[in-house]
Amino acid sequence: MHRARKRFGQNFLQDGGIIHSIVALINPSPDMHVIEIGPGLGALTRPLLSNVDQLDLLEIDRDLVAYWNEQDLKGLTVIEGDALQFDFLSWAQNRSGKSGLCKVVGNLPYNISSPLLFHLVGAAHAIDEQVFMLQAEVVERMVAPAGSSDFSRLSVMLQARYDMDQVLEVPPEAFDPQPKVNSAVVRMIPRQDFDLSNVQWSALEKVVAAAFSQRRKMLRTNLQAFADRLKLSELELKARAQDISVERYIEWAKILAA
Repeated sequence: MHRARKRFGQNFLQDGGIIHSIVALINPSPDMHVIEIGPGLGALTRPLLSNVDQLDLLEIDRDLVAYWNEQDLKGLTVIEGDALQFDFLSWAQNRSGKSGLCKVVGNLPYNISSPLLFHLVGAAHAIDEQVFMLQAEVVERMVAPAGSSDFSRLSVMLQARYDMDQVLEVPPEAFDPQPKVNSAVVRMIPRQDFDLSNVQWSALEKVVAAAFSQRRKMLRTNLQAFADRLKLSELELKARAQDISVERYIEWAKILAA
């Protein structure tokens, strides 16, 4: 039997009710193209495979890659690799050449969740939906509204690119081994109105990173380098990074990129 490995952040989902709820959220259909990140022992994999014609698994743990290859299941493709290095855009473009929605799903390793979410942004225009289980604290930051203490760089960057909802809370006892934290499931759908060029996105990264560099300081300090070009109002100069809306950050990025 495979033992969960700490270095890969493995916690295997085993609660039947929660598995059923997540699969229902993904809503798999035969012509859908799905890639599952970190399938583990297959809590989601098997129910997904019974509803789709083709399922791709992305797994870094060689023992689990061998385990899935031995299963010899129809419609299953096992890809050995690191999700942080994987080319999701090429995957989506190859799959979406055929009809059907493209979805990326998984119980993401907590130790790489934020960098992986940023890595996936580059493929967002080719993916229809992402359904992930993550540490609850990370999901709370992802969906936090401006003005709340959870609103962060992660909130701004992901909300600029996706419409997101926290759809399910998952307690530690749903896993083996049990993590020390609560988990949650988030649904991410790329925004239809997203219109930033690469230069503008890069400007957004810069201005958001600067704004949140010292959370307790006013923007007068944090955005000093951009102040002349952004022409911040008196109210904005006295505000903190968490008080500014996502749309306003996007406006600033467009000004800086111009």
